[in-house]
Order: sequence, then C-alpha cells, then structure tokens
Amino acid sequence: MKLALIRRQFAAVGGAELYLQRLLTGLISAGHEVHLYAESWQGAHPGVVMHEVPVKTSRARRPVVFAETVARMLQDKDYDVVFSLERTIRQDIYRAGDGVHRVWLEQRKRFAPWWKRPFVGLGAFHANMKSLEARTFDPANTRHIIVNSEMVRREILAHFPFPAERIHLVRNGIDTTRFLQGDRTATRAKLGFTDQDYVLLFVGSGWERKGLHFLINLMRRWQHSEPSIKLLVVGKGRLTGPVPGNVILAGPMAQIEHAYAAADLMTFLPVYEPSSNVVIEALASGLPVITSRFNGASELIQPGINGEVLADPADLETLEKTVQFWRQRSAKRCTSTSLPLDLDTNIRETLRLLEMVSVEKKSAE
Repeated sequence: MKLALIRRQFAAVGGAELYLQRLLTGLISAGHEVHLYAESWQGAHPGVVMHEVPVKTSRARRPVVFAETVARMLQDKDYDVVFSLERTIRQDIYRAGDGVHRVWLEQRKRFAPWWKRPFVGLGAFHANMKSLEARTFDPANTRHIIVNSEMVRREILAHFPFPAERIHLVRNGIDTTRFLQGDRTATRAKLGFTDQDYVLLFVGSGWERKGLHFLINLMRRWQHSEPSIKLLVVGKGRLTGPVPGNVILAGPMAQIEHAYAAADLMTFLPVYEPSSNVVIEALASGLPVITSRFNGASELIQPGINGEVLADPADLETLEKTVQFWRQRSAKRCTSTSLPLDLDTNIRETLRLLEMVSVEKKSAE
C-alpha cells in the first residue's frame, strides 16, 4: 500500500512518539510505501518519505492552518489510505487519541474554581478547535475512526452524527517488558524512602487536567497523621501554594520504570483523559491503580483486583478510604489486567484496519 500519515510534530526518539515510531517500523517492514506529513520533525524515520507542512500563524489558528494546508497538499495525491493522528479535514482513518475537545472543556469547567468557570473555553483557540473537530468527525470527511477507549467512542456518538459501525476500538499499547525491569531498592534509597514508607505515585505533565491537586489535598490532610505515606510526583507542572513535606517532586525521569518499581500504589485522578498510558505502565509493573471514571484507561481496572475507579476525583473521603484499603494489601504486587497491554497488539490491529480501508476504497472505485 501507498500510505499517507499525518502528525503535526514527529520525533524519532521519545516515549510520547513510541506508538508512531513502532507503527512506521511495522509498515515499512511489511513493505508498504509510507509518507509522513508533519509541520516539524526531529530525525527522519528510516524508509519514510517526509513532507514538510509549512505553518506560519498564531497559536489560535495553528491547528486549523495545519489541517487546511495538509488538505491542499493531499488533494492531487493518490494514496491507498490517508491516516491522520491529528484533527484534520479529510482522511480515511482518524485516530482520536486526544479524545473530544468539547468534552474536555465541559470537564475543565466542572472542576474549575467557581470564579474561573465563566472563562473556561473562551477565546479563539477553543472556538477554532471545536470547529475543526466538527469537520473531523463529519462522516463525509472521515471514513473510519480509531478510539483508544469505549469512553471516547461514547463521547463521539453523543456529540456528532458519526455512524457507530465506523468507530473501532484499538487500545493503547506499551513495551511491557520494560516495566518489569525497574530497580525498587536503589530507586527508593535514591529518593530517600525507607522500608516503612508507603509510596503513592503520580506520573504526568499538565497537572490541572490530570488531577494532581486532588492528591495534594489528601497529602496535606495526612502530613502529620500518616507520616509514612508519601507521594512521588514524576513529571513537569506548576502547583499553587506550598508543597507538603510528604510530597516529593522528582521532575521528569527518563527511566520511568524505576519510579513504578519504587512505588506501592499508582494514584492518577484526571478530570479528562482519553486513555492514559501511565495506567497501562503501572499495571504492567504490577502496581494497583486508583483512577477516575473520566479516564478511558479505567476500563482496564477490575475493582478490588488491580485497583479502583472513583466516580468523583474530588471526593477526598472516598480517595482516603481507597488508598488505605490498598495499603492493607501491599504485601504483594497485583494482577495486571485481562486485556492485552502490549504495543504489538496495538500495531497489529491498526495495520488490519489500514488494510481493510484500502480494500474498501478500491471496491468503491
């Protein structure tokens, strides 16, 4: 097949781009001709033909201008399948990895301080994103959609007139073997944890959306009453107010598998997350996970077996009881999940859909 893939920024190295890297490798290995359309990239992937998409405009207009420019560049091209990983105007397959923007705005407003709520979602950027999203989810512009959770599927069907039979679930995948190689003893010693400490773990950037402040509130409550419970925060972000002494801000960690090995419980309470890889990484590491129902990856959680799903991430009382429940069961690592977590399954299912759409297009000609 001759394939066009669309991604605004591409890096040949880096965990965030691992999915696309492995997909490109799989496509090239299978003998397909692959073209990647990107605004910018760091390191060309071997065997992939790169096409620069020039975009010079304001932040508010950037996603729209990128989408319109790509559409013009593809207009006279003959590809078997056009596969977009961005909100764009016309494609055969769109991977909705970022979920639904208007739902994120609804959730952001719901959990924002009362004085911020009237201002959430205002401005040209959000208006442009919602308009572009509507064009992407128009069944006349997109043949098929890949979602990474049932949650996102439901959101698309609730907000857009897209045929349900053209939405396909392909869950995120990771390199599972990596997350069995963390060094618990050395990492805990380096971070200053004792054998008696019970370590909660939060991993991620964009702390408002991912609910770190809910955990900080809990740690403030426990600062003196539960001194052996610690919260390890890995990633970049900004906090308002003083950081409690039982919270360790470790910053980004290149070898994140060591953070999972050092921890006893993953705590990740987003107000909106299509399907977070950190939950998959924690499960692959043998960590139980407490997350919120607004995270598509909560579909991997079997309550009481590998974690818990909170109905409300701001419910501090339930969060406290849930952490204590898992603390009492901390003697052994948990069963990960009955669903596959590996990246190879993700790539295989994606390739199957690409081949299906290629046949579908040819039969329609």
